[in-house]
Amino acid sequence: MKQRVVKAICLSFVIVFMLAATGAFADEETVNLESVVVQTFDEPDAQPWFVIGSKFSTKDYPKLAYAKSWPVSLFGSNGNGKDLRSLGVAMLFDRKEYNWVDLIPGTKSGSGDGATYKPVELDLPGRVKMLDLWVWSGNYDYYMEAYIRDYKGIVYILPMGDLGHVGWKNLRVNIPGSIPQSKKYLPRRENLKLVKLRIWTRPTEVAAAPAKADATMQEKAIYFYFDQLKVLTDTFESLFDGDSLMDPKVIETTWGSSDSSK
Repeated sequence: MKQRVVKAICLSFVIVFMLAATGAFADEETVNLESVVVQTFDEPDAQPWFVIGSKFSTKDYPKLAYAKSWPVSLFGSNGNGKDLRSLGVAMLFDRKEYNWVDLIPGTKSGSGDGATYKPVELDLPGRVKMLDLWVWSGNYDYYMEAYIRDYKGIVYILPMGDLGHVGWKNLRVNIPGSIPQSKKYLPRRENLKLVKLRIWTRPTEVAAAPAKADATMQEKAIYFYFDQLKVLTDTFESLFDGDSLMDPKVIETTWGSSDSSK
């Protein structure tokens, strides 16, 4: 009889513990996955980028431009009647090497040695699961990386994949769970930032497009185009009593004035 009572009490404790654990961790399992476009590249003035090349870049290269082109797989042959653009980069090098070109969100002023740059890292909303980008290539055996910064300032290099394909192709990379996107203290969520994209050449691949000896620089240049930078992200955020006190507008209204006691 005593053994049955003891077993019943133990079982009760186990059930209570399981229910408590379920309540404590249920929020961690709740997700709301959304596909969010970070940049469309349709508005050059509102979404500026600049490019920087490595040591053996040919003079006046790399170059950046916005082309009236897009992946037909996404928008159809007429672009749904919209003024669509894609971000293009022209690159050219004087020798084969592990050369690179950086595509950086931000602005560039001036040229040559007097050029000044103002990078603007892009916020990636929510808790990002995947980074996604459409890339047009001319079948060159190059590859691309994405540079991501966490809230601690640490930069991670993620492989986006090889660029040895013809035409438009969707490239994507999973964001490792080891990259922190939240912290213990409020506000918990800490967004990642996209620092830049980098295209690498390989020393076994050409550094310029095969062309006649008297070809123009444009004919020798190698081109890539980019469109629809987006993320697959978890936008769910647990609510709690007093969560409005973490609203930036509330903080500014309460503490932003010179005399917040009034």
